[in-house]
Amino acid sequence: GVYMKNNLVGVLQFGYAMNPASGGSVVKGTANDQYLELNRMWLDDIAPRNSESMAIAYSIRYIRSKFPKVKWIQSFADERCGGFGIVYQGANFEYYGEHDALFWTLDGEIYYNSLMTRNPSLSKSASFLQANKERAISESLRQFRYIYWIDHRWKKNVLLEQKPYPKHYKE
Repeated sequence: GVYMKNNLVGVLQFGYAMNPASGGSVVKGTANDQYLELNRMWLDDIAPRNSESMAIAYSIRYIRSKFPKVKWIQSFADERCGGFGIVYQGANFEYYGEHDALFWTLDGEIYYNSLMTRNPSLSKSASFLQANKERAISESLRQFRYIYWIDHRWKKNVLLEQKPYPKHYKE
């Protein structure tokens, strides 16, 4: 949780990737317990400027001290947020390219495409989305991959090409 004067103003969720065994296809030799994904981050608009980057920095310090097996952290930004990952850029993550991903919008909520094929008995979201597919609107959006190196020696094993930061504005 992210707190300001004892009030909860945000949350960061770290965990496995959608495919936990995929770490080795990003950084050669990575076991499941050697990397994390910053899966979700939300901060209320009352949080001051740069709070997202500060929250990430505090989280990384905590992970580094409590989980020494973790060597790198991956996260994705998608273009619906508008900044192409500017928060990760400000937090010293490195950029490793983009890919297109399918999302579904239903009743104002956005769902990942994977919920369309997930067993509906295992997920309320999957069940709702699948039952209402005819009302849902699909959209392909770009997702931008960022990596933070807790242990910089692992960077030599990355299987992706580092690229210049994408810009959400015209230069």
